Formats: sequence, C-alpha cells, structure tokens
Amino acid sequence: MGQLVGVFFLIFFLELPDKTMIATIVMSSRARPAAVAIGASVGFIVQMGLAVLAGGLLTLIPSKIREIVVGALFLGGALYLFFVGEEEEEEEGQREGERERPQSFTREALTAAGVIFVGEFGDLTQIQAASFSARLSNPLGVFLACSSALVAVAFLGAYFGGALSRRIALSKIRFAGGLVFALLGLYTLARAIIQ
Repeated sequence: MGQLVGVFFLIFFLELPDKTMIATIVMSSRARPAAVAIGASVGFIVQMGLAVLAGGLLTLIPSKIREIVVGALFLGGALYLFFVGEEEEEEEGQREGERERPQSFTREALTAAGVIFVGEFGDLTQIQAASFSARLSNPLGVFLACSSALVAVAFLGAYFGGALSRRIALSKIRFAGGLVFALLGLYTLARAIIQ
C-alpha cells in the first residue's frame, strides 16, 4: 500500500508541469471547467489502462531483462525531465488546448478526452505507469493509483490551473521528479546486475 501511495504522489507531481496539464488549463479557459475535468479524466483513465496492459506485457519477459528495461525507462524519464525544456511543454500544451471551443457540455468533455488521450500517448507518465505496473506486479493497484493521481490533476488544472502555475515553479517539480526517476532507475539496474 505504501508503494502505491508513492506511485500516486510521483505521478501527480510529474503531471503538474506536463503539456497535458497546460492543455487542461487552456481548455478550461475556453470551455466549462467541469466538462474539461471530466473529459480529461476519461482520457487519462483510458491511457492508464493501456499503460498497465503494456506493463503486464513486460512481466512476460525474463526478470533480469525486465529489470533492465524498467531501469532504462526510469532513467529515460529522468533524462526527459532534466533536458526537455518547460517552454516546449508549455507551447505544446497551449497548441493542444486551443482546439477547445465553446460547445455543448458533452462535446466539450469529448474534445477534452480526445486531446488528453492523444496527448498522453508515449508520455512520461504513461511510460512510468507501465514501468510501475511491471515492477510492482500489482496492475490493479498501479492503475488505481495512477488514474487517481491524473484525475486529481485534471480537476486541479481545470479549476485552479492558472493560479497554480503562477505560484509553483514547475521547473523545480520537474527537477525533483527527474532525481526520483534517476534514483529508481539506478536502483533497478543495480538490482538487475546483482541478480
């Protein structure tokens, strides 16, 4: 249970400076925040389902190779957080969020779901959810922890995103997340070598 709480907080804090968070903020400035929050949540949940399935496939390979792959994914996530600039993330999130136009509640929610679903493909949180799923051998727990974290971010972004982005230095969140992923990657690779 403690591991899943850690997964929740790590995914939550990693998503805050992400392009899909920026897209959620932009969409909620152009559409109903409730529609954006619900739609974004649906997009995130579907993506976490796919991530956990991918993590399940990783469990089919021998444990030493799996540990090396998972360790490399963690280190890749760390490198991404250290070297992909915030400006790039913000610009991409802005472009994705600008697709939203005032419509019916259902259409706004569906647009938000589509934007987030497409934006999360191959995203850092999706890759890390697959890594956690393979590493912890608890697909349902990882799915619930990751999905809950991303739903919380969707609602936070839709209702309070503008104020939040002015108060918290997203670069510090990215750096801290990068450090955590680097440590997880090194630990996982060290375990694979020792086995």
